[in-house]
Amino acid sequence: MNNSHQFKQGDLFALTVFLAVATHRSFHAAAVELEVTPSAVSHCVKNLERRLGVRLFNRTTRSVSLTDAGEQLAAKLRPALFSITQALQEVDDFRETPSGTVRINASEGAVRLVLRPLLARFLAAYPQVHLDIVCDGKLSDIVAEGFDAGIRLADAVPQDMVAIRVSEPVRFAAIAAPEYFAAYGRPTAPQDLLRHNCIRFRFDSGAIYRWEFERHGVAESLNVTGSLTLTDQPLMVDAAIDGIGIAFVPDHLADEALRDGRLERVLDEWCPAYPGLCLYYSGHRHVSSALKALIGCIREAQTR
Repeated sequence: MNNSHQFKQGDLFALTVFLAVATHRSFHAAAVELEVTPSAVSHCVKNLERRLGVRLFNRTTRSVSLTDAGEQLAAKLRPALFSITQALQEVDDFRETPSGTVRINASEGAVRLVLRPLLARFLAAYPQVHLDIVCDGKLSDIVAEGFDAGIRLADAVPQDMVAIRVSEPVRFAAIAAPEYFAAYGRPTAPQDLLRHNCIRFRFDSGAIYRWEFERHGVAESLNVTGSLTLTDQPLMVDAAIDGIGIAFVPDHLADEALRDGRLERVLDEWCPAYPGLCLYYSGHRHVSSALKALIGCIREAQTR
């Protein structure tokens, strides 16, 4: 029997590093995920290639790609390392106190609405749990990108995921400062917005959000124009308070400014409610005790 490729000390880490680079196509991104230096990642991969006697990556100053040998190794390793991770997580459930890292992918608005109110209480209750929260505006593939769970509007959750409702229905609001309406008038129908300065939202994909309205079964979708486009909805609220124009955002982001009169609503009867936010995760993966604890904390917060 050939023993040249028996497991040795450090091999599991080396293979984990290899898969991280293979997934991200980047030594730097793999280093960030694994919380080590890029030079450590590069050194680890070189040692693995030297031991195996084959090149696993094609490297240039601008790109990293897998060789045929690297593609084959990655395809075989992914399910094997996934099984090892699952086994360790299942054993971890026997601990008295939840521990480990929970990686969450969510929009900034979802984090503000669902997680921010309970973060301090949760982390105090579970000091051995580390939350790694990534905010982005993309509909990320949480499994492919290594997240334990995501939080999105219910309509955006993939059908093969387990989804848990974590908020009431979300309603959008068209808002602006009273001074803006005094100067430029108040729109009374969605089409009137085409004559106004609208504060637009750009997704991480680069696409501009089309404002969507509905009343009595009649739907309107508008590609509004304006002098300001942002990728951050709280900044859109700030811009509306400053009198720049009309913003269209989830109304919970503007609650305080609406209550104290810094902002006013328009087209209220045209702004529908959408199904609320869901925390979701893969039904094919083991749910760690740390993620279960977070879900329990969210549910407890909902009942208060």
